[in-house]
Amino acid sequence: MARILALDYGKKRTGIAVTDPLQIIATALETVDTGELIGYLKKYMAKEPVEKILIGYPLNFDNSPTDATSIVEKFILKFGNVFPKLPVEKIDERLTSRMASQAISGMGLRKKDREKKELIDTVSAVMMLQEYLGTTNPSR
Repeated sequence: MARILALDYGKKRTGIAVTDPLQIIATALETVDTGELIGYLKKYMAKEPVEKILIGYPLNFDNSPTDATSIVEKFILKFGNVFPKLPVEKIDERLTSRMASQAISGMGLRKKDREKKELIDTVSAVMMLQEYLGTTNPSR
C-alpha cells in the first residue's frame, strides 16, 4: 500500500505527517517552510509512494471561512496543477493546534521546546492523520 500524507498548511510553515505503508500508524515527518513545500513533496514522493494527501481545512465554529481558508484553497489548486492524479482531501482542523499544544505540554519537554511552533505544526498534522485513520477504519 502507499502512504497517506497529512499537511497542517500555514502561511510560513507546514507540518507534515505520514502513515506507515500499511496505513496503521501516523508519524511526524517534518515541518518545512511553506515556500519550499512543493519541492519537498516532489522529492518525498519520488522515493515513497503516496496515495492521498490530507490537508487541514480552516473553518470557524459556524463553518464560515477563516482568514487562512483562502490560502489553503490556493495551495490546493497549485498542488492539483503539480500533482494532478493525487487526490486531496480536506480535513477539519478546528482545535488541532490547541490539542497539539496540550499534548506537547504533557510530554515533559522543557518550556522552550514546548513552545516551538514547528513542533506544534507537526503534531497537529499527526493528530489530523490519526483521526482520519480512526474514522476511515475504526478497527485500527
